[in-house]
Amino acid sequence: MRELIDNQARDSFRRLFIKHMAHHLVDLDLRFLGQTCNVLLIRDPREMLPSLTVQLPQAGLADTGLKRQWQLYADLVKSGRRPAVLDSRELLLDPRGVMTRLCVHIGLEFSSDMLHWDAGSIAEDGMWASYWYHTVHRSTGFTPYEPKTGFPDSLRGLLSECKPWYDKLFEHAIRADAGA
Repeated sequence: MRELIDNQARDSFRRLFIKHMAHHLVDLDLRFLGQTCNVLLIRDPREMLPSLTVQLPQAGLADTGLKRQWQLYADLVKSGRRPAVLDSRELLLDPRGVMTRLCVHIGLEFSSDMLHWDAGSIAEDGMWASYWYHTVHRSTGFTPYEPKTGFPDSLRGLLSECKPWYDKLFEHAIRADAGA
């Protein structure tokens, strides 16, 4: 048993989580992605765009990262990699199930500790935290999914640009358990 614990402790030091925003991954040598475990986080543009445009009133397709995420996904698959796609709605519909399936996909052991956290910011939030993470900082776990109501007419054009890229990614998303 002690050996198992020691091996798990050693393995934990090999894990490094780095959050990148897809629309920032331009003009870079992306070969490093072929040596990493990649998880693409997506959100339905019908639900994402209204909140995105609070901070970026003139947001365009590139600002959503969806087209870039699809390009990254396709390139990784072409190179023999299997990136995970994590959809925010699916995660909120069944946090335990989706996180368990994500862990299996990326080779981590699931822990129920992944389902809750302390409220507040962390140092790794970075300089954008005060603009983007208000709700996360107040949370202590996943909240049940609640569909957004209404959608601004002014964003319908951008929605139609985003939807095909989101749909392609969603085809590969880890799904919530149908019984959840």
